[in-house]
Amino acid sequence: MSELSALNSALIPWKQAISAAPQIMLGLSGGMDSILLLKLLSEQVDTKLIQAVHVNHGLSDNANQWQRFVEDYCRQLGVDFYAEKVQLVVSGEGIEAAARDARYAVFERRLKKDGLLFLAHHADDQVETVVYRLLRGSGSKGLAGMPESRPLGMGRLIRPLLAYSKKAICREANIRGLKWIEDESNLDDQFDRNYIRNQIIPVIAKRWPEYPQAIMHSAGLNDQADQLSKDLALEDLARLGLLEERAGWSISMDGLSSLSVLRQKNVLRYWSEIKNLPAPSGKIINEILSSVVAARQDASPEVIWRRQCWTRFQHRLYLLRWQNKNIQQDQSMHWDMQHPLVLADKSRLDAQRAKGNGLVAAAESIEIRYRQGGERCKPQGRGRSSSLKKLLLEYQLPPWLRDRVPLFYVQDQLVAVGDLWVCEGWAAKPEESGMEIHWQVDSV
Repeated sequence: MSELSALNSALIPWKQAISAAPQIMLGLSGGMDSILLLKLLSEQVDTKLIQAVHVNHGLSDNANQWQRFVEDYCRQLGVDFYAEKVQLVVSGEGIEAAARDARYAVFERRLKKDGLLFLAHHADDQVETVVYRLLRGSGSKGLAGMPESRPLGMGRLIRPLLAYSKKAICREANIRGLKWIEDESNLDDQFDRNYIRNQIIPVIAKRWPEYPQAIMHSAGLNDQADQLSKDLALEDLARLGLLEERAGWSISMDGLSSLSVLRQKNVLRYWSEIKNLPAPSGKIINEILSSVVAARQDASPEVIWRRQCWTRFQHRLYLLRWQNKNIQQDQSMHWDMQHPLVLADKSRLDAQRAKGNGLVAAAESIEIRYRQGGERCKPQGRGRSSSLKKLLLEYQLPPWLRDRVPLFYVQDQLVAVGDLWVCEGWAAKPEESGMEIHWQVDSV
């Protein structure tokens, strides 16, 4: 089968996934690749089930014109269309990375559970990606290139054209008489990927005409090496007693320190990815090892990067979804215990009726406060009262949760602390109806 005819079969491997998906979404830039992919999708899927998503970065004077073009095209095909203008936040990685981050943020936000997002990356894009990452010093994961499919948000990203060359895509688009947008910024060599495409690849092609096959082969080998490294990380994490806790995930510090430095780095690199978080760079991994793992036992170090936090407590290393510590929790609120309640830090309270357990049902309307300092109470069954500060330490609540734990009051009397304990005199007796409180922290 020629590459040209194979293009018409590019979606066949995904036929079953498409038929089972509650949502079919396509990233539509308006370029030749995405226009052709939308056409292929519209021929094989009921167009009423497809939504094209266009992200308007506003980087070109023609951006609004492009948006109108793709909207008209979707109208012709009978495809649902959604456009969103974004403001780029440019960091040290440059405008290209900022634009990419903005696009994927839109895609991820709109993806439903088990939904599919189709993107039109092709083999030439893959080659450019591998060369670009090689020049940035990437390891095996980066040099494996873009995966054909991977999780994204609550759904899955699919690149059905990744095995096909741009030349074949261009032939197919011309045969079909398609029209598309030519982005003038693709000629601007100040952007790294454009420079690779316009200046470096042509020189490589003159010397090594078979370069695409060679680079794709290397990408495949790197993908295998990456999978082996990930498998080793999974085995090590299991040996390190990986736990999913209220505050996040944790592993044994002693166990981690017993591994070679190379395996420690491997664990940290894949731990985030396994939990569907961005994998830390080599620089961040080194910082975690030096500032957190190697810190003295009585220290409370932390490394924060891209909404993740690595810290330690009770001889365990924690990976947390970072929470803003400046969230205002100084205002009290009332809770009827009949309905779930979302707190200021996005944690959640639920209560379930249970005979002989929890807070006495007579206290069904309570006031929620937070630590101000100086609080004391006596947990049910304890011989005497103690300071809240001492009790939280005794109950081994991690430090980063101690100012966030909800305190429950009835007529200015502290009756329960989170779902840790009920105070003396307020616990349901064996024959009484009680309310079991559950405090779900939004960090996992």
